[in-house]
Amino acid sequence: MSAIDKRPVVGPVKVHALGLEGDAQADPRVHGGEHKALHCYPWAHHTLWQQELPDHPLLREPGAFGENLSLEGLTEADVCLGDVWQVGGCVAEVSQGRQPCFKLNLRFGVQDMAARMQRTGRTGWYLRVVQPGEVAAGDRVTLQHCPHPAWSIARLLALIHDGCTDPQVLRAVLQQPLPPSWQRLFERRLQFGAVEDASPRLHGPG
Repeated sequence: MSAIDKRPVVGPVKVHALGLEGDAQADPRVHGGEHKALHCYPWAHHTLWQQELPDHPLLREPGAFGENLSLEGLTEADVCLGDVWQVGGCVAEVSQGRQPCFKLNLRFGVQDMAARMQRTGRTGWYLRVVQPGEVAAGDRVTLQHCPHPAWSIARLLALIHDGCTDPQVLRAVLQQPLPPSWQRLFERRLQFGAVEDASPRLHGPG
């Protein structure tokens, strides 16, 4: 079961602490929650995916990757942990990057789609809702505060996916406002000096 099949929506949609009204997550153990209330994905990435997967029908419109918000003008390199945004009528904070899972393999019919997304860094990121409101297609995203400009989502994802175990770097990361899942990940790397096994996430059980 999955709720990854998102479709474009016309008109305003209410945003609350756990996401968009009418949205759902099939597996709340790893999807959803306040730190993953909204998933953002750069529309610019679609062009790159179209070059790798020409004529794939999912890439013809937003929502292909299960994103809630398809954004123009931003990528993972432009967005930093803790950034506070005005998004339409709500206020949201950048909480973490996406760690893709095997559901993408099933959705695209491509055996290694999740691994490709991770390898390219074209994963998108999540928002935590600070102030509920409404959003609609065409709304502007305005940066209100950038408290951690040195910690872009691209940089943090690279540390995870490249398997960084440097104690000095890990201690610096752990000083940032990480979501609980990333806090545990970096604490374990610091404690054990080893990288977690991503195979079940990328390829599925078994």
